Amino acid sequence: MAQQIALLTNPTSGRGRGARTAQQVAPRLRDAGYHVRELVGRDAEEALGHAHACVADGVETVVVVGGDGMVHQAVQALAGSASRLGVVPAGTGNDVARYLGVPRRDTAAAVDVVIGGRERTIDLGRAGSRFFVTVLAAGFDAVVNERANTMSWPRGQMRYNLATLAELRTLQPIPYTLEVDGDVERFEATVVAVGNGPSFGGGLRITEGASLDDGLLDVVVIEPLTRRGLVRTYPRLFDGSVARHPGYRHRRARSVTVAAPGITAYADGERVGALPLTVEVAPAALRVLVP
Repeated sequence: MAQQIALLTNPTSGRGRGARTAQQVAPRLRDAGYHVRELVGRDAEEALGHAHACVADGVETVVVVGGDGMVHQAVQALAGSASRLGVVPAGTGNDVARYLGVPRRDTAAAVDVVIGGRERTIDLGRAGSRFFVTVLAAGFDAVVNERANTMSWPRGQMRYNLATLAELRTLQPIPYTLEVDGDVERFEATVVAVGNGPSFGGGLRITEGASLDDGLLDVVVIEPLTRRGLVRTYPRLFDGSVARHPGYRHRRARSVTVAAPGITAYADGERVGALPLTVEVAPAALRVLVP
């Protein structure tokens, strides 16, 4: 009997790239001898429902065709289960694919990773009942996300660019209370991030050096920046040299509670909820397919 694979697609990922990519993936998996269950998650609720059904049915592998947001929904069902996650990237950021070494611009090569069946077990972050793979943002970047999500126009990256400009005009230090493995401190900062992995937002390496399987979270604080300082620091996120910024602080922990007034946190690019939030590591919580 052919092994079953569930193919969970976000058709709107990457401005329609998800739907186009799925049309290439399904036939290739069938040619490799798999029975393919094709599922479409048009929104977060539908995607999550499909993922839970796959786990309940004992489907061994759930392949997400989409971006980090769709992976985030699937992980809510797959965490701690016997089902494995495969990723065929078709989103904008694709940080999870980047973490796992899955080709991000070669669909056939990404499908070959699934067919190869090589497995790795990774940690997850957990904020309340929500799991995440990448980074929980709880500073200026989260504020920008929150503003962008209130805007109906424009679509795509330009919406976030405009939201960033709007928030820069009123940039102020954010007062935080941070409890890291029982140690409490109070301070002002521009950025606080809690990483399971090293990057978010399409390769912004905010938690440079974070490992997916060390049983620890990486907690980063960037002390208050001026508008000019923030603009000048941003490019350093792409190569990880932000870690050498004099206002950058980094430590590892198993549990961290972040509190700040008026801040809503995001993880894997998805809205998680208002602070305060306690974030814990969930060691070895997810089986994934890697090259």
